[in-house]
Amino acid sequence: MARAIPYQPSLLRLLHGITAILVPLAWLSGLVVLANHDGRWFRLPVAMPGEWIDIHGTVGALLWPVVLLFVVYAIHVGRARLRQAANAAALLGLVLAVGSGKLMQEDWLRTGQLDHLAYHLHLVAWMLITGAVIWHVGSVLRRGGMRFAASMAQLHVRDNDGPRHWAAQLLQRR
Repeated sequence: MARAIPYQPSLLRLLHGITAILVPLAWLSGLVVLANHDGRWFRLPVAMPGEWIDIHGTVGALLWPVVLLFVVYAIHVGRARLRQAANAAALLGLVLAVGSGKLMQEDWLRTGQLDHLAYHLHLVAWMLITGAVIWHVGSVLRRGGMRFAASMAQLHVRDNDGPRHWAAQLLQRR
């Protein structure tokens, strides 16, 4: 008999899904920004034309409200999950990346100003989030395998878990 896929709350799936799309976009666009404007550690073999700082900033701006909601959700509804180090590290990396990005001026890199504290924090966050996401995915697969991982992508929503119930979920204490 096949085991059912575990159910994850719809708001968690939505926030996690948007984050799972935007974080790799931010990571990849940040890699291009780093190679094009910093270059102390590496350069890409081919120049990537375009305004990558603006692209990266736009992805970060889209990620900002999602991160705020995700933090509220994690603290109120998902507090028990934050006791798992992989989950806490992923959320910390995400908060540090977005927070330090908000502190930066986009012209710093364009003018070669590479010594600002916010930029160094952003680089640390970039490394932290890379390791934390790998750790998080490994932890999910180790705890529940592909069935558990697939539960974040299912589209089914229970009657008491639709958008009308999200505000109450965020406000409840567990």
